[in-house]
Amino acid sequence: MAEAEQLTVTIVQEQPDSPDAVQLITELSDYLDPLYPKWNQFGLDPDRLIRENVAFFITRVDGEPAGCGGMKFYPGFGELKRMYVRPKFRGTGLGKLMLEHLETFARQKGMKVLRLETGIYQPEAIGLYEHMGYRPIAPFAPYDGSTATLSRFYEKKLPLLPDKKAGRGVGVPGPLTRGREGDR
Repeated sequence: MAEAEQLTVTIVQEQPDSPDAVQLITELSDYLDPLYPKWNQFGLDPDRLIRENVAFFITRVDGEPAGCGGMKFYPGFGELKRMYVRPKFRGTGLGKLMLEHLETFARQKGMKVLRLETGIYQPEAIGLYEHMGYRPIAPFAPYDGSTATLSRFYEKKLPLLPDKKAGRGVGVPGPLTRGREGDR
């Protein structure tokens, strides 16, 4: 077996209107369009992500944009927005890595609860969220259960961050860089 290629994975916060972010958001919308009618699509475009102060992150593999995800804050909870991994990178753990990054980011912003909406025709996303400890809940504001009939809603209670003063804290998530073995 050939020696595994070393890949560099980074997750960095960026503006949702950067060229790479716009491309990823467009790909996600193009992926969702044939699955759901417009009235049951709740994704935000780049301009709205900016207006609504969504913290937006891009995952890159060896510098190539591979996925994205965002966090919108409400009183009492954070909502995951625009989670996406490009098809050629699916199954590599990038979705889990982004989810872990967003959870850490939310905890450091004082959030104790994360919520999300996803579509019923996305079994891989549903599987990831359930595997990562998200539990089904009823529709939450700003969603109306009568208009989100093709949606599932999830919530996860986040563990508290350790006390930094006690020497057990974690740092603020800056740019994440990890090397990992490539697919074989």
